[in-house]
Parts: sequence; C-alpha cells; structure tokens
Amino acid sequence: LISGFLFAEVCPAVPRTEFADVTAEMYPVGTKLYYECDNGYMRRGGQYPGIQCQSTQQVASWLYKEFECIDKKILLSMAPTMDLDVTQKPERKPQSPAPQKRENLSEFDQKDFCGPPKTIPHASLSMKKQYYVGQVLHFKCQSGYDKRSPTSGTRMCKKVNGKIIWTPLNLRCTNDS
Repeated sequence: LISGFLFAEVCPAVPRTEFADVTAEMYPVGTKLYYECDNGYMRRGGQYPGIQCQSTQQVASWLYKEFECIDKKILLSMAPTMDLDVTQKPERKPQSPAPQKRENLSEFDQKDFCGPPKTIPHASLSMKKQYYVGQVLHFKCQSGYDKRSPTSGTRMCKKVNGKIIWTPLNLRCTNDS
C-alpha cells in the first residue's frame, strides 16, 4: 500500500539564493535523492545511486539499494593484476542510518515524511531539483557571507488557491563587495 506516492505534486524550481547553503530535515513521500561519490571515488559497478521516500503500512521510510563509493586509486591499482580469492571477503562496516528524529514528528508526519537519509562514506546526496508539496528547505548563509541579519531562514513548498508556490525567504547573504 503506497499512499500519496503516485499523486505527489511537484514544486516549481527553488528560487536561487546566492551564497547560501540549503538543507532539509524531512522529505515528503515520493521524494527521490541520489548519492554522488566524492572526487577521487567511483560508484561500485552495477549499483543504483537513487533512494526514494515511500510510505509502507502508514510509516514513511527510505527505500535503499546497495551503494558504495570506492577509492579510484585502489580500483586502478587492482585493475591489471586482479586475483580473485573467494575465501577472503572485504571487511564492510554495517551502515547505520541517520537518526530519523521520530520523537518530535506528529502522527501525520510519520506516514507522510521521511527523516534524514543515511550517510554513505565518501558520498554526498543530491536531488535532481524535484521537490514535492510539503517540502521545507532550510537556508543558511555560507561563512563569510553573513553581514546582514537574518542569516538563516526557511522556504516551504505549498499549494495556495490551486497554485504550487514556495513561501518567501527573508534572507539576504552578501559579502558587501
């Protein structure tokens, strides 16, 4: 049973805010995020980088697939003379999911929003610029660009009179140059 999953309403592009970092603590059901390996690392072949927030049995949670980023230098040094020793398996530390902050979510939020996704070593998360109604984004001025108050704020994607909009952001990050 996937509720609200197929009918999630897409938000318009987020208006650009110069010199600000954007984060989110909760994601509506239907949201897709993608892991990208950091510079110097490559995704293990055949693995899919996407994850999706879905509601199963009235609880929203991330659907993960196996994903790992490997040091390019190790891959390249192993490539020409790779011996397969099936008795030795590489040591893998189990991934612990990021805290889901469930204790302060209401009953409504638990089935409609996922908490922060788990972190993967040497990878960062990106969103292919697709947000859904209900998404709240947190903006914070990058260090060195916070000369004027306020230096942080939020925007929410919501439906107003049948039109999907982002709420205004009272934030201006400047370096005064």
